[in-house]
Amino acid sequence: MASLRLQDIYKVYQSGVVAVTDFTLDIEDKEFIVFVGPSGCGKSTTLRMIAGLEEISDGDLYIDGKRMNDVQPKDRDIAMVFQNYALYPHMTVYDNMAFGLKLRKKPKAEIDEKVKEAARILGLETYLQRKPKALSGGQRQRVALGRAIVREPKVFLLDEPLSNLDAKLRAQMRTEITKLHHRLATTFIYVTHDQVEAMTMGTRIVVMKDGFIQQVDAPQKLYDYPANLFVAGFIGTPQMNFFDATLTKDAEGKVYVEFEGNKVALPKAKSDKIINGEEYFNTGKPVVFGVRPEDLHDEASFINTSRETVINVKVDVVEKLGAETLLYCVFAKDGVDVTEDGKVKSLVDSATQMIAKVDSRSKTERDQVIELAIDIMHSHLFDKDTELTILDGEGTKAYVPVVELARQEEAKKKAAEGGDEKAVKGNFFSKLLKKKDATVSTEETADDNQTADEE
Repeated sequence: MASLRLQDIYKVYQSGVVAVTDFTLDIEDKEFIVFVGPSGCGKSTTLRMIAGLEEISDGDLYIDGKRMNDVQPKDRDIAMVFQNYALYPHMTVYDNMAFGLKLRKKPKAEIDEKVKEAARILGLETYLQRKPKALSGGQRQRVALGRAIVREPKVFLLDEPLSNLDAKLRAQMRTEITKLHHRLATTFIYVTHDQVEAMTMGTRIVVMKDGFIQQVDAPQKLYDYPANLFVAGFIGTPQMNFFDATLTKDAEGKVYVEFEGNKVALPKAKSDKIINGEEYFNTGKPVVFGVRPEDLHDEASFINTSRETVINVKVDVVEKLGAETLLYCVFAKDGVDVTEDGKVKSLVDSATQMIAKVDSRSKTERDQVIELAIDIMHSHLFDKDTELTILDGEGTKAYVPVVELARQEEAKKKAAEGGDEKAVKGNFFSKLLKKKDATVSTEETADDNQTADEE
C-alpha cells in the first residue's frame, strides 16, 4: 500500500517527440485511479514511467515520499498486468503465479500459501495444474492478476488488461477487478481507452489528450461538470451534442441561448452560474452549447412543462436498442430541413446533426418532424475560443498547464514574425534533450577516463 506523487513529469524521446507534458498528480493510498483518453494520449507511457520501464525525461516520481526516478523497476515494489497477459505457455497456472516468488527465493511453504490464497480470491483453485492454452481469455487474465497479487506489491499497474476480451467477459472482469481492489485495499492505477471501464471502476479519473491532463475528478463530477469541450465530448455515450451559439439577455434580465435558428431560455439558477456573463450577453461573442443525448426528451409530459426549451427536429434514423432508443436528427426549418433546391436534407447532408436518447417505448419513427425538449439545467456552455466551460462547476478545474500556454504564445509570436511554428515547438523542449545528451556525454567521458586510467 502506498501513495504516489508525480511532479512535473515529462517524456521526450530523442527524436523530439513529446509524449507526456507537465504531468502532476497526487495519488492517495488505496485509491483506484484510471488514466483514460484516446490512443496516443500518453496514458500508457505515464504508466510505464511509474513502473520504471520508461525513463523520465524531466520531473520527479515519489512513492511513499521516496524519489524513484533512479530506482530499478524490480526495487519499486510495483506489479504490472499487461494487455497481452504475458504468461509462460510451458508452465502451469500454479508455476506462472509462483514464478516471481521463486526468483526472489522465497520459501516453498510461503509460495504455496500465497499462490493458493490468490487462486481462491480469483476462483482459479481448480485450474492450477492447467497450462494457459487450456484456459479462456478471462481465466488467463485472472492468472495474470494472480501473478501480481502473490507479490503483495505497494501498487498495482494495469495496462488495458481487458481489451482482448469480448463485451460480456469485459463486464464480468470489471466487476472482478473492482471487488479485488476492495479486498486487497491497495493502490490501483488502471489505463484504458474505454470510458465505460473508467466510469464504473475508478474512484478518480485522469482524462488525457496529447500528453496533457485535461481534468482529474470523480466519475460523476466529470460527467456533470466537464471542464472543457474535449472532456465533455469524451465522457458519455453517445457523445454530447455541440452547437455554435450566442447568449442574449432581455430587459427583464432573462438569458437565452440562440443556436441554429432556435432560442431557448435559461432558468435564473442556470444563468447565475455563468462566469463573467457580461462578456457574452448581447455581445455576439460565440459560445458552444452542449446537450447530452439523454437530456433531450420526446415525452409529451416533459414537453408540456418545458415549453421554453422546445426545438423542432426531423428524425433521420431510429435505432432501437431494447433498453433505449436513439434518434438521429437534423434541425427543422419551418418544420423541415431542406436544401436550396427544396429537397429534404438527410443526416449526411446536414452540417448540424444531433442525437437524442429517449425511452425504448417511444413511438417516434423515421422522417417524422417532432418536438424535443431540452433538460436545460443539465446543459453545458463553453467558450468558443478557449474551449473551457463558462459555468461554475463546483470546483471543476481545467488543467491548462502554464507550459502549454507559454508554448502557444511563443508559437504565435514566432508565426507573427514569419517563423516556423513547428520549429518553435521543437525548441521549447530542446533543453530536455540537451539535458539528456549532456548526461550521456558525461557518462561517456567518465567511461573514457576510466579506460585511460586502466591503460
